[in-house]
Amino acid sequence: MTEEQITPIEGLSALSLDALTSVAYGPEAIIVVLALAGASSLHLIVPITVAIVALLVILVFFYRQVIDAYPGGGGAYAVSRANLGIGSSLVAGAALIVDYTLTVAVSIAAGVAALTSAFPGLNSATVPICLGILALITLLNMRGLGASARAFLLPTLVFI
Repeated sequence: MTEEQITPIEGLSALSLDALTSVAYGPEAIIVVLALAGASSLHLIVPITVAIVALLVILVFFYRQVIDAYPGGGGAYAVSRANLGIGSSLVAGAALIVDYTLTVAVSIAAGVAALTSAFPGLNSATVPICLGILALITLLNMRGLGASARAFLLPTLVFI
């Protein structure tokens, strides 16, 4: 197995998509839930947003510590194994698998929902479109980190 080098900008498209997709549909989900709870609950948008920003600040702070402690790379699995043992690392690994699976499923579903709302004629093809996008993402990821980073670079930069 060889190490693959990617540029920092390619790293953004390859490694930040989990966080970026949450930004794409997270705020809408908050507003929908609060709207369903009633107009009187919409005043909670600002406190919820402040709480989310506070969590992001904490997350960045601790990620920086992990990066400093593990300059060669260390995700949740590696860090928890080194510090907490194999049991904790297996829980972290399982959580990552669930997270990545749900991120892909929810992101594709949200994207196709936006597409079919803009083009109602595609409503009958929702599932095939979702499966096609999933197949495309799978093929790109099977080509390696560098190839998928380059393929996702333009959509990532357009989104940002």
